[in-house]
Amino acid sequence: MTTPSDRAPFKRRSLFKAAGLGAAGAAGLPVIAACSDIDSSSGNTQATTGFDFLPTHEEWPLPVQPDLVGEPPHHPSGFTSYPEPVQAVTDLPAGKGTYELTVPCWGPAPAKDDPYFAAVYEAWGGTKLELRQGDGMTYGDTAVQWVKADEYGDGIQLFNYMTGSFSNFQETVVNSFYDLTEIVQGDIAERWPLLAAIPSEAWGYAVWQKDPDDRETAGIYAIPMNYSGGQGNGILARVDLLEAEGLAVPTTVEEFLEVARAWSDDAAGRWATAGLDWFIGQWFGLGGTDGWNWDPDQKKMINNIERPEFTELMEFRRTLWDEKLIHPDAPTGTLDAAAMQQAGQVMFTQDNLVRWNDYNLKVKKGEAEGRVAPLPPLAAKGRTPTVAMASGSGGWTFLNKNLSKEQVEEILDVANWCASPYGTKEYEILNYGVEGQHFELGADGTPVFTTLGSEIVQGPVHYKALTCQVQTFLTGDPDMVTERFAYDASIQDYRMENPFEGVRIEAPAEAKSAGSTLWDQQNDIAYGRAELSSIPDMVETYMKNGGEAAREYYTDAYKALHGE
Repeated sequence: MTTPSDRAPFKRRSLFKAAGLGAAGAAGLPVIAACSDIDSSSGNTQATTGFDFLPTHEEWPLPVQPDLVGEPPHHPSGFTSYPEPVQAVTDLPAGKGTYELTVPCWGPAPAKDDPYFAAVYEAWGGTKLELRQGDGMTYGDTAVQWVKADEYGDGIQLFNYMTGSFSNFQETVVNSFYDLTEIVQGDIAERWPLLAAIPSEAWGYAVWQKDPDDRETAGIYAIPMNYSGGQGNGILARVDLLEAEGLAVPTTVEEFLEVARAWSDDAAGRWATAGLDWFIGQWFGLGGTDGWNWDPDQKKMINNIERPEFTELMEFRRTLWDEKLIHPDAPTGTLDAAAMQQAGQVMFTQDNLVRWNDYNLKVKKGEAEGRVAPLPPLAAKGRTPTVAMASGSGGWTFLNKNLSKEQVEEILDVANWCASPYGTKEYEILNYGVEGQHFELGADGTPVFTTLGSEIVQGPVHYKALTCQVQTFLTGDPDMVTERFAYDASIQDYRMENPFEGVRIEAPAEAKSAGSTLWDQQNDIAYGRAELSSIPDMVETYMKNGGEAAREYYTDAYKALHGE
């Protein structure tokens, strides 16, 4: 990936040049310590519900109704055709300020003089919100330096997985960013009707406490960038190749192995998968937060590795390796599974379900062959399948604490405009640009990016992530919308309950370190470098080196949440 273009320079570049510290840290949500010590190494928990100072939620009637009506967030509604867009914000504020917003950018930064920016500024009322792009590959680490030095402009966007780079993100939030509470609490619908219609759960994810022991010190420190739910990842299969071989889509773990054996031919360079590890725990009923679940019978917090189903999982992974059903280079973690699946070398990939849509669109454009679709929920030994689903915000837009109240309100005017959902003129210009320059309407009436639109609007511009929309829909290719909607409906009965719903949790540093070692040991077994008989020793090592401390930590968090 390229670094930010000189067309979008930072005003002060010392830290920008010096702070390329490598890839962002592992995902870990920023949260408040459960004890009085807010050192992030001791672990953090933060409630996201039950606050009386959130914006009063007020429904905003959708100007255009979806074609397929679901139950968001886990079963979102969908549009199978592009609606005639309707104006959402009819009383535009007269914005005159100029601000700078730091955002991550993967790829070349768009030219600041492109007509897209002038059109967006005019459409939302005149406020100029200039983007300062940082290299998305190193953004999490460099953001730490920018925030410390107050060199991020008037606001900064952070995806939640980037916050693990901060040594104590809670402390950073309450000391560096604007406390929005007094401005956005209560009834805000008169000035910001769309912000008022954002799910309260999304606003709850933007709450942090100054004092971990005093809930009264909690406040809203960010604008939620998005809010969604449902199943994010899955196992995608080349269903056309299955059909060509006369193989059925597997519906159990046992059937999966049968299909994998029938398809794989190591000598011919054909394998069931290029890697199958982080997703498939749910096939064996293993879930929870960081592997921890409350056992109501034992009245105890139990880790997945202490359960017999974990041994079944490891036996399954080892079978894939021993029978050469998995690519021999899988242990390197460097294989491009998506490319191998497209080439017909592997049958199954674990991936974000966005690629389901992307792959089949490639086929429609003649850029790929075949068809992919996710496997249904699977389980072993006749059990009922489980599906891990999650709802929440993927990140936040933070504002500089040195802004005046009037400046913050002006930026919130822009955020209110950006919260306009699919089916509005605001959404169209924000997400597609200017018709005739950045997009054209295709034969089916759906916006299609021009070459310029692909460069400027489709990828790098993050105004569309400034805040979450009133509601998120399935949109795009009508066939894919229909398929995804039906798939989402089919998995609702298998939803795995999250024992820590309504709380953000970050494990103690000791437990994180032990967990990293545990993952390496699991891979040693899965790839034939250690024996299955070593599982008890592996469990014992984990518990001694941080697992028992994690058990106590998660037990306290669970009891505080559920009152057990």
